[in-house]
Amino acid sequence: MNTVAKVALVTGAGSGIGKHAALALLGEGYSLVLAGRRLARLEETLAAAGADGTRALAVETDVGDPQSVAALFGAVKERFGRLDLLFNNAGSGAPGIGLEELTPEQWQSVVNANLSGAFYCTQEAFRMMKSQQPMGGRIINNGSVSATTPRPNSAPYTATKHAITGLTKCTSLDGRKYDIACGQIDIGNAATEMTQRMSQGVPQANGEIANEPVMDIDNVSRAVVYMASLPLDANVQFLTVMATKMPFVGRG
Repeated sequence: MNTVAKVALVTGAGSGIGKHAALALLGEGYSLVLAGRRLARLEETLAAAGADGTRALAVETDVGDPQSVAALFGAVKERFGRLDLLFNNAGSGAPGIGLEELTPEQWQSVVNANLSGAFYCTQEAFRMMKSQQPMGGRIINNGSVSATTPRPNSAPYTATKHAITGLTKCTSLDGRKYDIACGQIDIGNAATEMTQRMSQGVPQANGEIANEPVMDIDNVSRAVVYMASLPLDANVQFLTVMATKMPFVGRG
């Protein structure tokens, strides 16, 4: 338990990694703002938190809309007065079809959610963290192992996750003078709703369809809590947590 209550904001907190990270942070004593497109799912996360949920606020948010993001951070400031941790987790993917078959709308939807959304939230976090007392805070970006290595037919998702690595580095550099630390967690095959298809077989780089091992999602939430727990003069710049036997480190 933290000796001093801190305030965290988790985007995409209604399901999967965001939900579990939010619950883990609440368990560590954080006050929390949960953001996501579906208020009902955020309220389910609050319900799962039990008594810890009294320290949390759910805000329906479209991170791809800068006005919606500004309203989100306004709610953070109004309720808690400061922000110590932002977990940029919200994201989406496009259908697993050929690159040449994607529509502009499918491409833009992923860019808005994964890249623009992370930027808008980071920008608002900077404005709050640099002006609060004590100054500073931490930002953690969900990069995914797709930040380094693509799957077949994943151009929008992979391109945005590669871009998140650049955003992480710029945020880490530009945040120094404000005591804002930024790191990235790259996650591979955590057991969520999105990875249920792994057990049914997914395309490999060599054209085969193969089942892939997954890991317990609690491994991810514990990693996020560790990154968040460091003092601001220390930072995990990049961390990869993945299912040990997934084919990520091999040749396809």
